[in-house]
Amino acid sequence: MQEILSQINRIPIRKNYVENLPYNPKLKPLLHGKRKAGILSEVIFWKQVRAKIFHEIDFDRQRIIGNYIVDFYVKKLGLVIEIDGWSHDVKKDYDEVRQKFLESLGLKIFRATDFDVKNNLGSVMKDLEDFIVENYAAETTPS
Repeated sequence: MQEILSQINRIPIRKNYVENLPYNPKLKPLLHGKRKAGILSEVIFWKQVRAKIFHEIDFDRQRIIGNYIVDFYVKKLGLVIEIDGWSHDVKKDYDEVRQKFLESLGLKIFRATDFDVKNNLGSVMKDLEDFIVENYAAETTPS
């Protein structure tokens, strides 16, 4: 039996907790600085998802997974949310290696651009809903 986390547009969303994620404690001192930096697009997104206000789903901000710090993480879905700013244009190889590593752990990655979060937030949130439904909708048994 699938454990249901939430519903999006009446579609039940199943939990997909990924256990035993690697954690590099040496990155912990960087977390406070990244949070305090207050990158505008991350702050805007955080205001949309903090305190379970997005479909009662709990998001973590600046989460260490392996040797990486991801922008946002939904533990009960095994979902990483990355907001890509201009620096990602010059880090394509790094981002590709990072994404393959995260996917190898069984995680899914949703990406939004810094521009879209600042200028098309409604569209980003709808795309996130669609991504969650597409990847985590509970299987229904025919009646």
